[in-house]
Amino acid sequence: MDGNGRWANRGGRMRLRGHEAGVDSVRDVTTAAAEWGIKNLTLYAFSVENWSRPQREVRGLMRFLKRFLDEELPTLLDNGVRLLGIGRLQDLPGDVLEKLRSVEQKTKHCTTMTLRLALSYGGRQEIVDAVRQIAREAQEGRLEPDQVDIKAIASRLYHPDMPDPDLIIRSAGELRLSNFLLWEASYSEFYFTETLWPDFRRKNLQIALQAYAERVRRFGRVLENDPAAEVQS
Repeated sequence: MDGNGRWANRGGRMRLRGHEAGVDSVRDVTTAAAEWGIKNLTLYAFSVENWSRPQREVRGLMRFLKRFLDEELPTLLDNGVRLLGIGRLQDLPGDVLEKLRSVEQKTKHCTTMTLRLALSYGGRQEIVDAVRQIAREAQEGRLEPDQVDIKAIASRLYHPDMPDPDLIIRSAGELRLSNFLLWEASYSEFYFTETLWPDFRRKNLQIALQAYAERVRRFGRVLENDPAAEVQS
């Protein structure tokens, strides 16, 4: 969800005002996704690298996160949205983690859509944590080296039951993955937009989904009747 700071700077506002405005986009996009039958939505809210930002900004972001969890609970419940956190959640301030766990518990019965907030998250860190768990199990004699395969690593990621993303949207003209879902995104489609996150709403999501719907996903295969396939005889 990039562009909050640039959105604020363009209007001569403080950076935190941009993050605050971005919450409106989160609400609109999440509600639209639930209405349109999307079953899983993951928002990259705070990366492990974001801890190195100025402490004033970090504290402000944590306040916004806690307030978001408090104020948006009724919206989540009204739309049947289950909320979960992924990442090194133990790094969050105690009161924020407590609020997150509370909302997770209160929405656990919701089945329309699962909203995951990536918090203190990093794709490399997720893989490292999975490998550490495998190493511990191997050291304890509970796992043989030959048992370590793709399935073994995937089952030890933060949320093993989370399906790989079909579509990853990058806002604010960013053209990189930024350490997001590195393992899970191996066959994801990408959509790039110049729109800054505080301006990204359901109409922008709809455009991204329409672009995705026009693509052919091959997953390394040659599909039958595929006009892009090169046939040799």
